Amino acid sequence: IEYNDSNAKFSFDNTELICRLIDGKYPNYEAVIPKENPNKLTISRNQILSSVRRVSIFSNKTTHQIRLKIAGAELNISAEDIDYSNKAEERLTCSYQGDDMQIGFNSRFLVEMLGNLTSEEICLEMSLPNRAGILTPIDGLDEGEMITMLVMPVMLNN
Repeated sequence: IEYNDSNAKFSFDNTELICRLIDGKYPNYEAVIPKENPNKLTISRNQILSSVRRVSIFSNKTTHQIRLKIAGAELNISAEDIDYSNKAEERLTCSYQGDDMQIGFNSRFLVEMLGNLTSEEICLEMSLPNRAGILTPIDGLDEGEMITMLVMPVMLNN
């Protein structure tokens, strides 16, 4: 590791990574993470990942919007592209504690997040359809490891 006032350089075998250091105060990222999330969805990571991948094929190519409709132990994942008259819908069983809700997400972000986890099950904690959701793995973590992923919702087209 080498650094000066404006750059940091990391060298690994045949790889060099040079980063520009930012001058200023680090943002308070914890202020963005919602604390009160009474609605908790627990589901198999592979099951929801596969479903989101399939359904997102039929989503709008600009917004990549998918809709999660959660009621009881059922998760309904749907997408629609009105311009091309495409529509897809899948139903999954899940464990859910909270009020019934509908929330929209960019499917590309969900696929990216779920694809980078190794856990068997994940938990998606939400408060309101217009507030960020917290995605965390339930298992598969090393001792002392903690992963928190923030996924911002998108406005649903009704």
